[in-house]
Amino acid sequence: MKRITFLALVCFLFFTGCRTNKPVAEMKANVSQKTETSSAADKKEVNFSEQSTWLLGYFNQRQLRQEPHSAWFYKGYDDYHPDPNAINSLSGIDMEGLTIKVVLGTWCPDSRREVPRFMKVVDGWKFPSGMVTFIGVDNGKLSPIGEYDKLEIQRVPTFIFYKNNIEAGRIIENPVTSLEQDMVNILRGMNNNK
Repeated sequence: MKRITFLALVCFLFFTGCRTNKPVAEMKANVSQKTETSSAADKKEVNFSEQSTWLLGYFNQRQLRQEPHSAWFYKGYDDYHPDPNAINSLSGIDMEGLTIKVVLGTWCPDSRREVPRFMKVVDGWKFPSGMVTFIGVDNGKLSPIGEYDKLEIQRVPTFIFYKNNIEAGRIIENPVTSLEQDMVNILRGMNNNK
C-alpha cells in the first residue's frame, strides 16, 4: 500500500509542472485591480494553482487584463522594455498571412512572466490582435479544444508562428535571446524560405 501511495505521489508531481519534468509549486500572488484608485483593502490573495483561476481552451486576451490575472499581466507588461532595434526589425516583416498561437497555463509562472512581455512586443510591433490566438491549458498541458494534440505541446508557454497556416517556428517556455529577437529570427527565416 505504501508503495502504491508513493508511486501515485511521484506521478502527480511529475505531471503537474510548467515543464514535464518539474513539479508545480504553490503559486501565490497579491492581486489588485489595475486602477489608480486601488488600495491595500482591494487586494486579495490568489493561489494560481487552484483550478478555479485557470483559463482553459480558447480565450480572449482581454481576459488576461481582468481579475484575477490583471495584476500579474499588467506588472509584467509594464515592467518589460523590448529592444527597439528588434521592434524595428519586426516592423519590416510582411504580416500578410501571419498568425500566432500562444499556448499558456495561467497557473504557470513561466507563462505569467513571458505572455505579458509577448503582448508588449506585439503591441509595439502593431501586429493585429485578431491574428493572435490564445489557448489555455491545465497543469497536464491539456486543453479542451479539437485537434489540440496536433500542436504537440510539452512546455508552456509556447508561441507558434504560422505563415499561410504553415508553422514557421516556435518559442518554447523561455526565449533563447529575447522574445522580440527570437521572433525576428523566426520570421526572417520564414521570409528567407519563400
